[in-house]
Amino acid sequence: MDGFLDETCGGVTELRVHGVSGTPPAGILNHPHPRLVSGDGTTGFYRRWWPGSRPSDEHPDVPGVRHREAYAWGNLTSGGRTIALWLLLLPFSLANLSYFMLPRPAAGARLRHAVEAAQRLFALLLTGTLVGAVTRACVDLVGWQCTAAGRACSSQETPWWVRWLSVLWGEEPSKRLAVTALVPLLMVVLLWWIARRTWHRDERTLVPADVGAPAGPPGDVLLARPRLWDGGAPVWRLRVVHVAFAIASIGVAVSGPFAGTEPGFALTVANAGVQVAAAVLATLPWIARRVDPRSGRRAPVWLPFACQVLRVAAPAAFLATIGAALIGMPLGAAASSRAAGSAVWRLPGVGIGAFQYALTLALGLFILVGTGVLARMDRPSQPRAMGGMAAWFVLMLAAGSANVMALGVLFSTAGYFGVPGSASEPGPVERTLFLDDPVWGTAALVPLLVVGFAVVAGVLYLIRRNVAARLEPELKPYYLERDDAEVVAGTWALASLTDRSGLVLGVLTGIGAAGSAAVALVYGLGWFRPHDGLADVLASIGSWVMVAIALGLVLVGRRTYSDSRLRRTVGIVWDLSTFWPRAIHPLSPPCYTERVVPELMARVGTLARNERDEVVLSGHSQGAVISAAVVLQLDPTLRERVRMLTHGSPLRRLYTCFFPAYFGDPGLAAVREAVPWCNLYRLSDPIGGPAFRRVDPFAGGERDAVDRFCWDPRRPGPGEPLPQTRWHSDYWLEPSYDAALTRLITVKPAA
Repeated sequence: MDGFLDETCGGVTELRVHGVSGTPPAGILNHPHPRLVSGDGTTGFYRRWWPGSRPSDEHPDVPGVRHREAYAWGNLTSGGRTIALWLLLLPFSLANLSYFMLPRPAAGARLRHAVEAAQRLFALLLTGTLVGAVTRACVDLVGWQCTAAGRACSSQETPWWVRWLSVLWGEEPSKRLAVTALVPLLMVVLLWWIARRTWHRDERTLVPADVGAPAGPPGDVLLARPRLWDGGAPVWRLRVVHVAFAIASIGVAVSGPFAGTEPGFALTVANAGVQVAAAVLATLPWIARRVDPRSGRRAPVWLPFACQVLRVAAPAAFLATIGAALIGMPLGAAASSRAAGSAVWRLPGVGIGAFQYALTLALGLFILVGTGVLARMDRPSQPRAMGGMAAWFVLMLAAGSANVMALGVLFSTAGYFGVPGSASEPGPVERTLFLDDPVWGTAALVPLLVVGFAVVAGVLYLIRRNVAARLEPELKPYYLERDDAEVVAGTWALASLTDRSGLVLGVLTGIGAAGSAAVALVYGLGWFRPHDGLADVLASIGSWVMVAIALGLVLVGRRTYSDSRLRRTVGIVWDLSTFWPRAIHPLSPPCYTERVVPELMARVGTLARNERDEVVLSGHSQGAVISAAVVLQLDPTLRERVRMLTHGSPLRRLYTCFFPAYFGDPGLAAVREAVPWCNLYRLSDPIGGPAFRRVDPFAGGERDAVDRFCWDPRRPGPGEPLPQTRWHSDYWLEPSYDAALTRLITVKPAA
């Protein structure tokens, strides 16, 4: 290659790790010509290339002496087109987050294991919620109701790709159900394929044995345990359980209406048996347990065998169900009388859906109580988000988002093929597609959530205004122009609202959880109906909002598929939510850290082979979190040649509050003891902050050994305009960055 590119490994290497939104290598290196020196197109290590001869500008790469290198991992969360489908998997990611937020007091191990089992079962029901919504939309609304003789899909205005079911089998419901059941099956197959593909790509990446910490008994610092980033086997087992449960739920929907006959009853029992077996396996500790890859421990031999049996039983029962339905299954006497005498003619069932809903409520209550007890037993020195109850709130947020998507699918389908209706609402049957009363009751909660969001927004506005008013007098001596102090105070106050994220999450989730419980109670006791007075108005508004959300997700997903810039923007969600492994939900977007951590460890081992080599891990934003995870996994001998420089770091501000068991005071202290560390932060940064102690920029005093405050906007000179606020970006351009980098390097290379 013409030009100059330093590919040597010795000396001092500044290894930059970017944060959210997939910063390209040119931006990380602050150089227009990056070149890949190691890795592939998905993740890779880049260095600067200069046309012509060796450069003489400031901070050039010098072979064997000093280098600037960038590690780009953003394509893991924003590179592929399949990321457009990840929007549907947000509830699964939130469920995984909730697992790592759970308090872990030493004295509460048994209770914690019970709560973890409940979380895994709850995650399994989340899979059932989304797959069940598609199944309900296709099998019930289309297959059972719409395409029946004389119903909405039998008219000439109906699209041909649906009307043929009514023409051919308008009086044969089992055949219609068999055909429409193929749509949710395709969805499950797609989820399985995406999960398996990313599992092969990411979770099977091995931690290099020659650079990792030696095997030994597990320590107190959870973030330092090698098993955290080795999830190949447990993710496979969980995936088998979830896929089997999902397939069996579709089978039950097809066979349930015919359970009054012998073949229908046998097939319903077979599919329900698969669901029960999957639920039992999901609660077993070993199903998701991770082990140190160098410890020699393995899961019990019967567990993989049980998963293999379930792996075969689920599709076998489903195929038998579809085959029998296509041949033709008659309705039992009881189902026939219900269908003939009912004005709504809804899909008969066996009560499994109601049982799963009741089980979800019971699990939510148990996890609430268990998390509360664990939070009370665990009293860390640092503040915790929502008093240690963040795990429960985020899990309820996962359930809420899953239900919003599910209801959006149901209302969209009913509105497209007919007119959504309620069982308690009188009216003509022909064009009406009936939804259960609790569905309408849940839709009525949406306007209440909007009102709650507006109230929270108003409270945050008042908080921002009060904080800005307090900061403005203190900033006037530093920003002398008339309006500069007011502008900077407003900027800093806006950035401080991130510290109230627990308030927003708590209020909105609390409204949703309380409303769901109220809906279950109200409609269970028959106190109200969804078309009575105000409930009718709220339910109608909520149904339209659900349809708008469903259409919005489709449009965003379609644009994300074709627009790489939008993929990077949407990828921010996955940068934040998929740092943690797929601990309880295997169908969520993949954990990029299970690939990133081993690759960074191997690269550090290559760059710091002897005592005259040093590597400075420079992590921005989420890159700071990745760097902290990497240094604790390194061999102690290799750590002596590693330094860490973080900037815009959310370690204390977000991760300590929400994940205290991993990033609490013991975890951050372990990082500080492992390597020399410097952290840069700004008060204008809405994400980053100090790692240990915020230094008051107005009072002066002793500075923290790790944290360094950076003014932003920069204080202008007399008569100069106020510089642009950098917020969370461009720490690499700060003069204090170069000073911190120089201070960390102990091996002084030749010029």
